[in-house]
Formats: sequence, C-alpha cells, structure tokens
Amino acid sequence: MTDAQVEEIKRHFGVVAEALRSDIRQVAEGHSGIRRELQEIRDEFRDEFREMRALMRLSFSQLDERIRTLETDISTLKTRMDRLETHRA
Repeated sequence: MTDAQVEEIKRHFGVVAEALRSDIRQVAEGHSGIRRELQEIRDEFRDEFREMRALMRLSFSQLDERIRTLETDISTLKTRMDRLETHRA
C-alpha cells in the first residue's frame, strides 16, 4: 500500500468519523429535546392530577354536607311524625 493510499484511507475515515460525530450530536440533541418535552408533560399531568384531587375533595365535602343535611331533615320529620302519631293515639 502506498503512502498516498494510506493518506486517502485516513482522509476517508476522518470524513466518516466527522459525519458520525455530527449524527451523534443530532441524536443527542433530539434526545435532550424529548427529555424536556417528557418532563413538561409530567409536570402538566402532576398539576392536573393535583387540581382534580382538590376538586374531588371539594365535591365529596359538598356531597357529605348535603347527605348530613338530608339525614338531619329525615330525623326531624321522623320526630314530628312520632309526635303526631302519639298525639293522635
């Protein structure tokens, strides 16, 4: 193999190596972008989950209050009915 051929092979490998470095950089940049996007999605889901949990707590609290009110009203009505039935007897 001549010196010129060796130099041509070195040059060719240098070109190939630089192309590979460029491709690797692009993949790394793409990977970094995907990681950022995933983190943003995670943050958004976390915030939405917290908001939903807070809304559910509020809804359950309101339902609990309504049930307690209904139970009190039923108890009051039962007491009144008992008094009426006792008074009639």
